[in-house]
Amino acid sequence: MNNLIDQLIQLSFAEDIGDGDHTTLSSIPESATGKSKLIIKEDGVIAGVEIAQRIFHAFDPDLKVSVYINDGAQVKKGDIAFVVEGKVRSILQTERLVLNVMQRMSGIATTTRKYADRLKGTKTRVLDTRKTTPGMRMLEKEAVRIGGGVNHRIGLFDMILLKDNHVDFAGGIEKAITRAKEYLKEKGKDLKIEIEVRNFDEINEVLRVGGVDRIMLDNFNTEDTCKAVKLIDGKYETESSGGITFETLRDYAECGVDFISVGALTHSVKSLDMSLKAC
Repeated sequence: MNNLIDQLIQLSFAEDIGDGDHTTLSSIPESATGKSKLIIKEDGVIAGVEIAQRIFHAFDPDLKVSVYINDGAQVKKGDIAFVVEGKVRSILQTERLVLNVMQRMSGIATTTRKYADRLKGTKTRVLDTRKTTPGMRMLEKEAVRIGGGVNHRIGLFDMILLKDNHVDFAGGIEKAITRAKEYLKEKGKDLKIEIEVRNFDEINEVLRVGGVDRIMLDNFNTEDTCKAVKLIDGKYETESSGGITFETLRDYAECGVDFISVGALTHSVKSLDMSLKAC
């Protein structure tokens, strides 16, 4: 997936710089050198330091980055994460992309850490979803991992997830599972199969048919979740999804589910404030 990140970096440069950063080119001599420091402006979890280095070096391999705080560290207002040194023109032209990426990733990592800490003492892990910013999925999912969460499938290609629409269009749970298994055998693919269920009748149908790796309990309340986990009895992994908030997260975890998926980790997160200033 590294090639997707490289493509994103180049696309972002094209979007931002176009035919030239005329402000920088007109005001800064080509030979000018200097330093800038990445200043944290609010408490949180930092993410994107490694990506920032890739951005700097993709634009100008001669830029030197001295890292003081690594990805995943808890940071506080006033901390200096790194200093970048080299051509001033290069620093100014990469500044906004570095900040956009790091602020977004750090916001996701900070939120994820909050959810992961809420689950401490249980076996439950928090999962991300595909509700990501187009083009930035790899970075956002990396930020979830840095924050202490677990990545669900990356896209439509690395897992079979039979959701309600798949089940309904396929003609029911048994047909959906059977076709998925036949497809994997025909294509020679080794992918996990997860199936979404909406009620106890569907759980019992999955238990009768078998052949899956995980059951997703969609929009179950906590009382029914506890009953469902007991009914499944460890035969398959369990995942709770839909309508779960930070306040109710722990209640679902205490039912014994293996995973809780939370779209809010990526789709509506607040960025962490930081700035890149000359020093």
